[in-house]
Amino acid sequence: MEEVILEINDLKKNYGPKSVLNGVSLQVKSGEIIGYIGPNGAGKSTTVKIMLGIEDGYSGQVKVFGQDISDGNMEYKRKIGYVPEIAEVYDNLTGQEYLTFVGELYGLDSDLASDKAKTLMELFGIGEVCHSRIASYSKGMRQKLLIISSLLHNPELLFFDEPINGLDANSVMIFKEIMAQLAEQGKTIFYSSHIMDVVEKISSRIILLHNGRIAADGTFEELKQQNTEGSLEQIFNQLTGFSEHKELGARFVSVVREM
Repeated sequence: MEEVILEINDLKKNYGPKSVLNGVSLQVKSGEIIGYIGPNGAGKSTTVKIMLGIEDGYSGQVKVFGQDISDGNMEYKRKIGYVPEIAEVYDNLTGQEYLTFVGELYGLDSDLASDKAKTLMELFGIGEVCHSRIASYSKGMRQKLLIISSLLHNPELLFFDEPINGLDANSVMIFKEIMAQLAEQGKTIFYSSHIMDVVEKISSRIILLHNGRIAADGTFEELKQQNTEGSLEQIFNQLTGFSEHKELGARFVSVVREM
């Protein structure tokens, strides 16, 4: 029987007078790849930050690995990997130094962390900059470094927020394969992105958040059966009520063409 890794009950969160989450409830089991999507401001990042324990002031219950995270015990974080949409890294360190430091934070032996860092950088195509300062890295190299840092300690639960930004096509294929194999091993992945065709292909289950509530939850095939549209992008637009893209695109181009 698959283990319940995440459980959220009636999660609510306000920022001042603004309500961001309006009663989100869900269960996620081991081995699921969750495509977590929604318009900007829907509450996706807020949900993730609450589950990570870096955002408080919410009501409702959040359990990670069966533990209510409000009890103050942060031990569950050792089993989590996270790639935020925007991340700060220590530019004055080399890639291997940075990854070794991250590994040590998660309790890995220094030599093991260093060896794993070097090998993973080589496998992900950035072995040649292993001893170069991160300040010299391109956007794609930095993104690969962040992905490796989230996986170095072999976590059970992964949160990826726009993880393929800056990656070339070959690296995206490698990343998709990494995710598929991790899920086969029972790892649980929360994947948030605005690139709908990628979410459509990699997710075993898709959760759409709209106005702080879950507007859809199911496999892509189930969502297709429940809605009249075909692609995930079309279903997304239908459920969020966004149908102005063609008109806005045409108006934008007409202004560009003005002489």
